[in-house]
Amino acid sequence: MLQLTIPAVEQWDEQKQEFVYSKGQTLQLEHSLVSLSKWESKWCKAFLSKQEKTFEETLDYIKSMTITQNVNPEVYQYLTNENIDQVNKYIETPMTATYFSEDKTGRYSGEQITAELIYYWMIALNIPFECQKWHLNRLLTLIKVCDIKNQPPKKRSKKDIMSRNSVLNAARRKQLNTRG
Repeated sequence: MLQLTIPAVEQWDEQKQEFVYSKGQTLQLEHSLVSLSKWESKWCKAFLSKQEKTFEETLDYIKSMTITQNVNPEVYQYLTNENIDQVNKYIETPMTATYFSEDKTGRYSGEQITAELIYYWMIALNIPFECQKWHLNRLLTLIKVCDIKNQPPKKRSKKDIMSRNSVLNAARRKQLNTRG
């Protein structure tokens, strides 16, 4: 979870010709499948695509990530560049100690990843729905680990099988004191 502090702001209102003051506020944000799903249902496009997001889309994703209750919508207008950088760093954080030594292109590489696809993976891999509130990168890592562990074992070559059998036969002959 990310705690984001939006500072108090003093601004000049051109229409009313007076100063407007906003209170500072601390927001709690969670980059999760739930927030991804909210954003995609509004914008009807994949958040995890390589396509650049507009400022409005980025701001709306921050709203979707917010788990703090009863937030005044005007607060989001006072986000600083530093706040947005904090959010971007948080989104990119892996949130897990798991890493993969080889970065193989998975079987999902050609697909557009959307919230529905991630939910499908969760169902197919029997991942409980409580995990939808995890940091998204951690959830995607769990999905990848489950997928790797569910792969059938690789078939051994005939040469490997014959070599293994030869070693086992030699050990049995020695153990039983026979010649074959």
